[in-house]
Amino acid sequence: MPAAGSSSGTEVSSSTNNIKNNPSISSTPGQKSNISTSNTTENETEDIRTSDNYDDISVATSHLPNQYDVEKGLSTDQGSHSLSLLKTESRVAPNANMSKVLTNTDAISHRIQEQNEAGVPIPPMGADRDYPAMLPPNEDYLVAFDGENDPIHPHNWPVKTKVTICALLGYDTLCIAFGSSIFSACVPAVSEIFGVATVVATLGISLYVFGFATGPLVWAPLSELYGRKPVILISSFMFTVFNFGVATSDRLESVLICRFFAGCLGAAPMVCVPAAMSDMYGNKTRGTVIVLFSMAVIVGPMIAPFVGAFIVVNKNLGWRWCSFMVGIISSPQLILIPFFFKETHHPIILVEKAEEIKRRTGNWGIHAPHDEFKLTFKEVVENNLNRPLKMLVTEPILLVVSIYNAFVYGMMYLFLTAYPLVFQYGYKMKPGVAELPFLGLAIGMMIGGLLCIYAERDFNKKLVENNGVLVPENRLPIMILGAIAFPVGILWFCWTGNYPEHVHWAAPCVSGIMTGFGVMVIFIPSMNYIIDSYLLFAASAIAGMTFLRSGFGGAFPLFAQFMFVNMHVNWAGLLLGVFGLVLVLFPLMFIKFGKRLRQKSHYAFDLSGK
Repeated sequence: MPAAGSSSGTEVSSSTNNIKNNPSISSTPGQKSNISTSNTTENETEDIRTSDNYDDISVATSHLPNQYDVEKGLSTDQGSHSLSLLKTESRVAPNANMSKVLTNTDAISHRIQEQNEAGVPIPPMGADRDYPAMLPPNEDYLVAFDGENDPIHPHNWPVKTKVTICALLGYDTLCIAFGSSIFSACVPAVSEIFGVATVVATLGISLYVFGFATGPLVWAPLSELYGRKPVILISSFMFTVFNFGVATSDRLESVLICRFFAGCLGAAPMVCVPAAMSDMYGNKTRGTVIVLFSMAVIVGPMIAPFVGAFIVVNKNLGWRWCSFMVGIISSPQLILIPFFFKETHHPIILVEKAEEIKRRTGNWGIHAPHDEFKLTFKEVVENNLNRPLKMLVTEPILLVVSIYNAFVYGMMYLFLTAYPLVFQYGYKMKPGVAELPFLGLAIGMMIGGLLCIYAERDFNKKLVENNGVLVPENRLPIMILGAIAFPVGILWFCWTGNYPEHVHWAAPCVSGIMTGFGVMVIFIPSMNYIIDSYLLFAASAIAGMTFLRSGFGGAFPLFAQFMFVNMHVNWAGLLLGVFGLVLVLFPLMFIKFGKRLRQKSHYAFDLSGK
């Protein structure tokens, strides 16, 4: 368990604060991570090839075999001390070819003699030249940020620059989320045109959301290697292309395949946007910007159905124009991102700085720590597939929070079926008008988001009172409000919507405000709680949560119609509402026992030292 003992608790908290205030801290080649964990095994340490960037803590734990250390003349204890969190500007295993620390001609002569005696003579330099002396220590050539006020560090960028980038990222995320549910309005038309059952046409929604589960597992490591900008740009391009593919396909198979790849290849914002926001903002403001990201993810699917419905019923447009519209509104990103989006990933910024210094000074040896690292396909698979799934099934905190989060997310997509059943078939509203009640959900979500932003003030106050030491459980009290509002909203909707001949349509419509409020006030604190609990493992934890959440989101629409038709809306709602009420116990449980569970975890952190 990466928890501080009583003797090092103060050091941990101070180290964490130093990370926030000193973005220039970096590790050197061959240097092991300065994180000492009492319960983390050696094999788990070897798995940590890619660090996770959240809350200004970007730590890479690089395990080098002892034989390698001996061969390169490196001490296995080099630079180590008791538990601390050091910020690095790189994320993967050091390249052995750049780790020599020898400095004189005697050293190279000794190395040549060793190689000759071993029967593996070194090839001659050629042109009658002797072997040159070794370079000075590698650390002399490493670039770093110039103190905590370095203007090139994203934390110190002008507010205008940060707002512009956040607006671009928020718009990109909104387009992706919007595209997930707009197809719900196309399901009846697709079912009729291609002559398939409704549940088959619903695969257009499910496969898109399943893409959300798989795509981030690939995009996340690529963004760590090559930066946020190229990954988001390529993802936006692929998203646009495959949406136009959906719009022009003449076979159902092509429609479904293009929908899957639109979700999978377009899903980079789901992981890159919160990472980019974390690159630019610190502890006190990260929670607020994550709220804005979450609102784009959650509100987007709720405003798309009625827009799509009006497009489908328009005789001059039709169902294909839903995908045309998504492709059109996402196209401006292909122009805006190259010109207005600055790279936010700290290691890549240092690479660009090193390239400029190298070019202007002519000193080819100057480089960034990130230049020394490489990532193999095997490491991509191990770190970004194995670890998130392993954490998901072995970490009680992550598993329970992910199940809760996934149920809420799945219910959002369940409503894509439930709302048309109630308002179109129950209250006899026309298509388009029957989808307008989704605005109630969207309004409730925005109210919940604003409350979460306000709650950040209380969290920051407790953070200051605790000398800057994070206590993840301080995120949870507000979550209790959402946990109660969510099932109440479900019961309200289902039991009023089941009797259209006796209950005015406004009653189930207004219930969406409470349901949407509950969704947002559960979603945001749970995400922040996981980030604060797992720190350097946060990206892996979020990847596991996203995988399960998207699986629920894709599966729920497939059985929604059978459930509401066969059980009737009221009894189906009772089942879901009671299950939601049981889940209220989870935030209460973590408020009381969360610290104890983190102390027993192999991945979660307890920085209090108590």
